[in-house]
Amino acid sequence: MTSPDKPEKEIKFEPPDQNAYICKQIDLFQTFLCNRDEQREKLSNAIPLWDCLPLYSVSRQWAHKMRKEGNFPQLLIRDSLYKGSKIRIEIQPARILENGVVTEYYPGANEELIEAALRKIATIQNHGYYDESTPRYGVNFSIYQLRKELKNRGHARSYQEIVLSLRILARSSIEITANNNKTKIYDVSNYFSRLSSVSRFDIEEDPHARWYVEFHPLITKALKAIDYRQFNYELMMSHDTQLTRWLHKYLIAKFTYAGRGQKFEIRYSTIKRDSGLLESFGNHRKAMQYVRKALTELADKGILEPKLLSIDGQENLIPFEEAKILGERGQTEDVIYTLYPAGKFSSESKQANANLNRLLEK
Repeated sequence: MTSPDKPEKEIKFEPPDQNAYICKQIDLFQTFLCNRDEQREKLSNAIPLWDCLPLYSVSRQWAHKMRKEGNFPQLLIRDSLYKGSKIRIEIQPARILENGVVTEYYPGANEELIEAALRKIATIQNHGYYDESTPRYGVNFSIYQLRKELKNRGHARSYQEIVLSLRILARSSIEITANNNKTKIYDVSNYFSRLSSVSRFDIEEDPHARWYVEFHPLITKALKAIDYRQFNYELMMSHDTQLTRWLHKYLIAKFTYAGRGQKFEIRYSTIKRDSGLLESFGNHRKAMQYVRKALTELADKGILEPKLLSIDGQENLIPFEEAKILGERGQTEDVIYTLYPAGKFSSESKQANANLNRLLEK
């Protein structure tokens, strides 16, 4: 037994071996097709499957409202569809002890931004690492560095807010079941499979302490299989709403053939199902307004190309086309949105295709 006069021996976290920072998988993940360093600063990698799932669909405001009403769900279930496979995810909230009270948190917009920023930091030399023996893929960083990255992208957060989000990601569990005609895939893990801090001081007093995050196994698998695409991270982080960011990432994953004259169709029902971000709206009308607002922002940011259409004899420039699907009583049951890529998005998509082909050849 340990003597009461002597503290228990501290459990020391062993950082990854240096070879994990210079392996082929990391070298490829940190390689982008661009002409200048300033362009490279704007780029990161999207993970198609992971980024299209409804992972961060519960806002703090909605969660607070559900707690007050006594409707806070013990388990969050979302259904999605990806490349013909039906995907069901079950999310268990993180239980965090704060001031003697246990509060449950589902990962939301704050945690989405934290993960995106960490994936960006992982593209910096000597920050991202990959260990083939486990396998595990992660990043080392300081809270100061992460705060600076978020602030530079317009999402300033306090030290305490960032640490809370890290703990939520490390303690929230996500169970993923995917079914197609041939196989069934099952995976359960926390959003971050590991969260560790190495410091000589108390972590609240050392913003420069080194932290280590290991990403979800699906992200690790994508790294190994080179199932990722470079994209304009700076632009994605600049969007005003969470739905705009999700739609941007969805187009990156699905609209890989974007070019002049090409179009992309997506239904309101698909956005509602796959994003999970419209559940808090009381009716379809408000939710559809939110979708229109997000699509309009994509056009304003140079991702979608507005179209000149004649409406009631007058020429109007519209950011997207929409065709309503009406029910028997004339109510709108669904909407088909037709989107056209702007030159900027088309160019970035072609560049991402070229970079992916280059990586696969290595």
